[in-house]
Amino acid sequence: MTALNGIGVAVIGTGFIGTVHLGALRRLGVNVTGVLGSDAARSSERAEALGVAKGYASLDELLSDPAVQVVHVTSPNHAHYPQVKQILAAGRHVICEKPLAMTAAQSAEMVDLARASGKVAAVCYNIRFYPLNQQARGMVAEGALGDIRLVTGQYHQDWLAKDTDWNWRLEVEAGGALRSVGDIGTHWVDLTSFITGQKAVEVLAELTTFIPERRKPTGPVETFASAGAARTVPQRIETDDAAQILIRYANGAKGMMSTSQVSHGRKNALFWDISGAKGSAAWHSETPDHLWLGHRDGPNQILQRDPGAMNALGAAAASLPGGHVEGFADSFHAFFRAVYADIAAGGRSENATWASFEDGHYEMQFCDAVLESARSGRWVRVGAA
Repeated sequence: MTALNGIGVAVIGTGFIGTVHLGALRRLGVNVTGVLGSDAARSSERAEALGVAKGYASLDELLSDPAVQVVHVTSPNHAHYPQVKQILAAGRHVICEKPLAMTAAQSAEMVDLARASGKVAAVCYNIRFYPLNQQARGMVAEGALGDIRLVTGQYHQDWLAKDTDWNWRLEVEAGGALRSVGDIGTHWVDLTSFITGQKAVEVLAELTTFIPERRKPTGPVETFASAGAARTVPQRIETDDAAQILIRYANGAKGMMSTSQVSHGRKNALFWDISGAKGSAAWHSETPDHLWLGHRDGPNQILQRDPGAMNALGAAAASLPGGHVEGFADSFHAFFRAVYADIAAGGRSENATWASFEDGHYEMQFCDAVLESARSGRWVRVGAA
């Protein structure tokens, strides 16, 4: 077993999510060797601003550093496939932001490369690691809800609700053909599949672009920041602002989900509601310390996150006592804690609950099916689009 402070880690990407990774890694106690930005100047500038010892000039330089054993990939979506391939070829463990790739063809190859490498390869579906989502998985596994019948919910945000809002995810070349589905939608799909143990087998989808033209800044804009008074040029938008998707699961259960990045007032609103033959459960990311439990023949309940009142899976993901709210940044810490425990032990543990490249590939198959369904107007089988 390797001590965590003996593991060297580098982070690719120095924007919003890269800094979230960096903060969780520091809390975990691993050795952050440096960061890689979009170019050498950006790397140097951000390394100094973030208090990191080194800003790598290139991925080649990063991978030539013998101190680096693990690489976190938080770059734009189009870079995941080539960067992960190079990282695995260099014999490093990798933790990649979602979505894993741009297409299922790319993610299938990445799965094969990860298996052949023998390295830990994880996808950053951190929302699994809100403790009450782990609790819900344990409850479903032990039969507390009975056979799953209906899975519904949404993931809505408002950070792209104005035509002056801009981010690289808006462009097909950088973010992929799907935006609201590929970005936040895959979180919902991964989370509900993780909790229920059921994967979608068919989808029927409608995609909508409510803002067909936006004002693109002539300079860079950080995620969740508006273009504001920056100089802009008009840009045609081809990616989805919102989606409505019907789902059929392998066990006969049905699902309904929506995604939106243009819903005013919804800052980071992931909601799921799972109904089974014995009971129901629901959770909302903006009130993450409460799990609603629904009953037919008795009072409904609210389970407050409290390690002493939770099952083993839920308690293991928690860091703070009950009443001390755990939020977004804490989910990254819990996720990384689980992954790095496996890295230190030499490989993925039998009972690991973090998302693998196989999981990331399934999400890409889901996305490909959604895109084909939206284009054809028919049900499409996941994995056969």
